[in-house]
Amino acid sequence: MPLPKEYDDLPGTTVFDADKAREGYHLNMFCMSLMKPENRASFKADERAYLDKWPMTEAQKQAVLKRDWNEMLYLGGNIYFTAKLAATDGLSFQQIAAMMTGKTQPEYAEMMIKGGRPVAGNRSKSEWKNNG
Repeated sequence: MPLPKEYDDLPGTTVFDADKAREGYHLNMFCMSLMKPENRASFKADERAYLDKWPMTEAQKQAVLKRDWNEMLYLGGNIYFTAKLAATDGLSFQQIAAMMTGKTQPEYAEMMIKGGRPVAGNRSKSEWKNNG
């Protein structure tokens, strides 16, 4: 069981640390396997059968099947590895980032042009309590 960390209370943020790396190892190796054309073809032909070759948790497999990008990160996926799955689907990094924020790609691009997410409500809960 991972020890609590000072960054666990960042709203809407999953930090990829050593514990997440261990948790998501097989999920990330599955994603990296998609770098090979023959693996992409096999995955596209029968996603579930291809996933069942990997010793991932059922929750990880479901996150992949549903393309729940935030859940994949929560379950140990690394954004750079999960981007291989996005590329397999023909999605850009900006498109999946938009999905992860609940925005369309144009809305996400506009938000980033304007400086990104607002700070209010996106700070550490403990920092917010201590500094108002």
